[in-house]
Amino acid sequence: MTITPERPITAPGMIWLDLTRACQLECAHCYNASGPDGDHGTMTRTDWLRTVDQAADTGVRHVQLIGGEPTLHPDALEIAEHALGRGLNVETYSNLVHVSPAWWALLQSPGMSLATSYYSHDPARHNAMTGRPASHRHTRRNLVKALTLGIPTRVGIITTDGEGVEETRDELEALGVTRIGVDHVRPYGRGASGQEPDCSGLCGACGDNRAAVSPDGSVSPCVFTTWMGAGNVHTEELVDILTGPDMAQARRQITAARKDDDPPPPNPIVTCEPDNWCTPGGPGSKCDPRH
Repeated sequence: MTITPERPITAPGMIWLDLTRACQLECAHCYNASGPDGDHGTMTRTDWLRTVDQAADTGVRHVQLIGGEPTLHPDALEIAEHALGRGLNVETYSNLVHVSPAWWALLQSPGMSLATSYYSHDPARHNAMTGRPASHRHTRRNLVKALTLGIPTRVGIITTDGEGVEETRDELEALGVTRIGVDHVRPYGRGASGQEPDCSGLCGACGDNRAAVSPDGSVSPCVFTTWMGAGNVHTEELVDILTGPDMAQARRQITAARKDDDPPPPNPIVTCEPDNWCTPGGPGSKCDPRH
């Protein structure tokens, strides 16, 4: 019997830098239950800068700053600037509730891009998801500003039931957004509704050319899979984690859970394929890595 060798795990092309659990919002579906009481974890400024350097040295070319609300991290600007200085493309996934002048300036730099979640064209429905009455107004206003400034921007429509997706897409296109993805609420964090995490809610591409570093330094195949920690940058070199046996095992577990004959989602509008939407700057996908 011929045994096909397993494809070796190599360093990924992109990494999520999951900076913080602090957020102005308390979204009902947030994949890591971030909110106003969240903190920045145990990763220091030095830890994050070292992680960026190690990522660049492994061949990573794209990073996404995410959270929580990454712009609330006190060192996020410096982390982004450092990554740009190492030749990386940097995407900031912000709720766009508040954007400081310093962030507006940085977002206009070559190599920077922006992503956000948009829950509905209906302000009441959007605000019900975020738990903050004025969030739709703030996010929409800052989204318009980003487009006016020419900042490369993509938007993920996140839905629980598919209602109003086309109307929301129409509004975003009218504003000038050209990169729009659609995703369903994933069963992680608050979106799990008490369910223990497993691989059933994943697209199947986690850990394949991508990985995530959490506020406590743990490394996992993606931002949804923090329970599948493959190592910690506090104690190990990033490249050793990314190419090590624990990451390979996590990848095998994720792959085994994906079935080609899985039934389609209840609403055909909401789809997620394991392609390049998870990659900052990569067009054409519908897989939203935010929630």
